Amino acid sequence: MIITLGGRAGSGTSSAVRALAKRLGYKFYCAGDIRRKFAVDKSITLAELNEMAEKDPYSDKLVDDEMKRMSKTENNLVVDAWLGFYFFPDSIKIFLDADIKVRAKRILERANFEEHPKSLREAIKMVKEREASGIRRYDKLYSVNPFDHNHFDLVLDTTNHTVEETAEQTYKFVMNKLEK
Repeated sequence: MIITLGGRAGSGTSSAVRALAKRLGYKFYCAGDIRRKFAVDKSITLAELNEMAEKDPYSDKLVDDEMKRMSKTENNLVVDAWLGFYFFPDSIKIFLDADIKVRAKRILERANFEEHPKSLREAIKMVKEREASGIRRYDKLYSVNPFDHNHFDLVLDTTNHTVEETAEQTYKFVMNKLEK
């Protein structure tokens, strides 16, 4: 079984993927980690990489091609990717969301966030820019909006949830789907 988690920046998707994969004994794949590594290797920020990808989709295609490959060869996998639902159409599809201020605050407090916003206002602006870039890029490449809730089996608001609570809710949902 493959489970895909999409979600808005700061909604807890990466943390939930890791916790869910560990609990299920599955492997996990994080598209954002691949894009971040690509940006670091190029000595640019993720925002700069996203800007470049709007003109040349090479970095998006690298990630997308890997997901296409995995969709044919992998099983027992939890995928963290905005387009996971698209490349793994038979997966259990979960979307995480949260209030923009909560998401921005989480990002502001995250030590490993690549752009290091200096204020909540700056973090909100960065989140909005990142998501708008994703919408433009994926509409251009695949005519799909990664934030459209209609693509998902479960949409979970994590505004007032801890990572553990989110992981527990996603786990229960997955187990319920697997039992059917």
